[in-house]
Amino acid sequence: MKLFPVSCVLQALSIVHAFRYEDLVEHVNSHQEEYVQVLREWVSVESDSSDVSKRAELHRMMDMTADKLRAMGGNVTLVDIGEQELPNGQMLALPKVVTAQFISDPQKTTVCVYGHVDVQPGKLEDGWATEPYNLTEINGNLYGRGASDNKAPVLAWIHAVEAYQALNMELPVNVKFIIEGMEETGSNGLDAMIVAQRDTFLLDVDYIILSDCGWLSQRPALTYGTRGNCYFSAEIEGAKQDLHSGVYGGTVIEPMTDLIGILDTLISPSGTILIPGIREAVDPLTDEERKTYQDIEFDMENYKNKLGVSELMYNNKVDVLAHVWRYPTVSIHGIEGAFSASGTKTVIPAKVKAKFSIRQVPSMDPDVVKKQVTEYLEAAFARRKSPNKLKVTMIIGAKPWLANTQHVLYEAGKKAVKRVFKVEPDMIREGGTIPIARTFQDVTGKGIIMMPIGGFDDGMHSQNEKISRYNYVEGTKLFIAYLYEVAQIQKSRV
Repeated sequence: MKLFPVSCVLQALSIVHAFRYEDLVEHVNSHQEEYVQVLREWVSVESDSSDVSKRAELHRMMDMTADKLRAMGGNVTLVDIGEQELPNGQMLALPKVVTAQFISDPQKTTVCVYGHVDVQPGKLEDGWATEPYNLTEINGNLYGRGASDNKAPVLAWIHAVEAYQALNMELPVNVKFIIEGMEETGSNGLDAMIVAQRDTFLLDVDYIILSDCGWLSQRPALTYGTRGNCYFSAEIEGAKQDLHSGVYGGTVIEPMTDLIGILDTLISPSGTILIPGIREAVDPLTDEERKTYQDIEFDMENYKNKLGVSELMYNNKVDVLAHVWRYPTVSIHGIEGAFSASGTKTVIPAKVKAKFSIRQVPSMDPDVVKKQVTEYLEAAFARRKSPNKLKVTMIIGAKPWLANTQHVLYEAGKKAVKRVFKVEPDMIREGGTIPIARTFQDVTGKGIIMMPIGGFDDGMHSQNEKISRYNYVEGTKLFIAYLYEVAQIQKSRV
């Protein structure tokens, strides 16, 4: 039998005796109006990281975040991560990254919570039913840009720490925060900061927690994987300037025709990726995975209704989930240089650039995919015997992330979900890309979990983004419970 030091036993006993979950729940319930008001204040800041004209708002958002954590007694630092170069050559200061520490006992387990407070663009004229930056409650839903992605989850973690403090309860674990302001545009500067802080701020961190994702259905979930992303451009250039289609049409080989022709070779009508080597790199679907997908709560009809489509690529739950989570996909996003305004314009574009991406899954290497895609498109273009010029570029090469669902972090997560929601969580993967998870994994080697509180219908990145009051409040309770459950993990088990 394994014996633990007396100090560890006493620490565990003190935590058990000190955990007054019902008191914490009562505190959260009685302060939810304050929580909604703080979220309203945060949503009112137009912290759009993609719009450089709003950079001052982004800096203000980081200051507000730091002030909030500092007012709670946290050891807060605003970390300068440098500048970004704009397309015109101008240099612009990146928003500082907020780090905070709540250390009650160096002997305790330490967790680091990652989040971001920048948002996607949001304009009323884009189809919003309410003002995007004025948090509006309708039927229990809190509508506003960034409400679900990622301001409410960040605040829920902050409220969880506040609740322990308000009841004069010692935190079961030490808690650190890393909160950035450039996630929506690629987390500029953050990877370098994590590398630089590996042996300082991150040195004593045992586990890392991310809550930048959502549930799959109405059932709470724990996320254990994300896909990566290789984002490409394919540019074809012909004449030295745009041409009149009536005067020159039929005499020149048009770049747009070439571009559409090679794009058509990427994927079949049934969704099969035609680039050699891509599908062959994918790990086979195991019987265990298939059973996991079969047991997940997922309604095909609701999914179609949510998307507004009458038919999906696949007609059963397992295939749909597998192709969202663990198979690569090709998506064509747009063509730059083509005429797309309203009205008519009879032009032959001189240069057009397609943008497309291939979502990566474990066992795929972005560098290998770059070579495969470039060689394939160059060969397809060569077969056209066109005099035009092709240039293929990989703009993003983000790796996938996959965790072990048997890790003690996930066992603790299941217990926390069961305590708060009275159900077992779905174990899900995320079809999108959260590159920072893989960075944390590669740089620190620490255990990582994704613990979402966003709803399946929150509309992240879309019009009318929201988070329900229920998910916000109960999510705060989930984080409170999770801190306790993590404290029960003996470091020696990892």
